[in-house]
Amino acid sequence: MIDGGRLRERMEALDISQAELARRVGVKQPSIFKILAGTVRSSAHLEAIARELKTSAAYLTGRTDDPQAGAYVPPTAGEIAEQLGLVQVEEIDLALGMGATYLEAHDGHVEKAMQWLPASWVRQFTDAPASFLTVVRPVGDSMYPTINDRDLVLIDRSQRRVDRQDAIWAMSFGGLGTIKRVRAMPDGTFKLMADNPHVREEVAVDGELFIMGRVAGVFRRT
Repeated sequence: MIDGGRLRERMEALDISQAELARRVGVKQPSIFKILAGTVRSSAHLEAIARELKTSAAYLTGRTDDPQAGAYVPPTAGEIAEQLGLVQVEEIDLALGMGATYLEAHDGHVEKAMQWLPASWVRQFTDAPASFLTVVRPVGDSMYPTINDRDLVLIDRSQRRVDRQDAIWAMSFGGLGTIKRVRAMPDGTFKLMADNPHVREEVAVDGELFIMGRVAGVFRRT
């Protein structure tokens, strides 16, 4: 026998209306109303009702006074990701150029989203915490064939100092965003090199170059 008072209590605790509960369970709203009013004391959908209300059929029928005993608790996104071997990384809609493009959108706003990536892929390239990782989809062909237009590029923002000669870095140069290989020169300048042999090298002097992070990995666009 379903206790209408307990049903109402769980609905109020979760701020779920009769219509919403009915929709989730797959019944008509009057079916929920009749249980609440006590005119109907049983339902073939009892287990589904309990699941949506994060409790158990035993609680709704008075067999236990603990609403959490035997309750179905859906796994969190983090728990599911751990089971699937995924890590959450920020993706920004920042058209870094493999040439060079403006670093910010025209209105100064950068769109951000969170993406789930295979942890095994990420950890091939860096052990940095996910909070220091960003993925972008750069445009252009100056880094071809290493990076193709709109490939998914993993940037490790925990590395902001050029300490690896000829590594690939995401940077701001002259107010423009770009991705290039960087070589620190004895005179204190930095040589910015493209992998595409048809793109000329550039030289940055101290103060012109702002390193966003090292390009740690590339996920090919298919």
